[in-house]
Amino acid sequence: MTASEPAKPRNVFATTHWTAILSAGRSETTRGRDALANLCETYWYPLYAYVRRQGHTPHDAEDLTQGFFARLLESESLASVSPEKGKFRTFLLVALKRFLANEWHRANSQKRGGGSVRVPLQGHTAETRYSAEPLEQLTAEKLYERRWALTLLECVLARLGDEFKAAGKEQEFEKLKPYLMADKGAIPYAETAGLMGMSDGAVKVAIHRLRRRFRELFRQEVAHTVEKPEEIDEEIRHLLAAFGP
Repeated sequence: MTASEPAKPRNVFATTHWTAILSAGRSETTRGRDALANLCETYWYPLYAYVRRQGHTPHDAEDLTQGFFARLLESESLASVSPEKGKFRTFLLVALKRFLANEWHRANSQKRGGGSVRVPLQGHTAETRYSAEPLEQLTAEKLYERRWALTLLECVLARLGDEFKAAGKEQEFEKLKPYLMADKGAIPYAETAGLMGMSDGAVKVAIHRLRRRFRELFRQEVAHTVEKPEEIDEEIRHLLAAFGP
């Protein structure tokens, strides 16, 4: 590692999301349920967007999404889950569809105010985000897939920013971040070099390393959502395709 590279902390996601689900299914532990609750808090918006696109009002969508999480976090509802049933992305959507079709009224009457684990949904920003969705007529499933992919990218970007911050290079990250997805020909190397007090060559190397680390973290994050390593490339292709028409 050179002085210009941020330190790479130990991977705090040593286990997959399936590990959290399986642990949450054991009634004797709260660690798994806490981990799953954190995952729900991270990925709540794709589920909320799916419910909204199904035609529910903002208030009902928030209630339904919260009710779904309350049901999901019941250990008995997770006891029979196995990774072989699908990718984490697919598992959540299938579970949500089942909840919407069969269990909302029962779960709502039993869980609202009943002391169950609640996941913060940031309801004050949910509809602001939803109102900014593309105007084209995306189905609920396609909107869910696109928002899932974007949420995953946001998680990766946050992890990358944390690494630079830990290395004392937070300002460097903020200046280089806009070029993560830019075409090489569109990057103003000379202008950026002047702003950062670096040579053109040093900026090119820094952006190259930033992109390489982003790809590594993206692959790690995708790996957490699948059961087997050989499923990673397929899932990456699926996520990238979610940005298509």
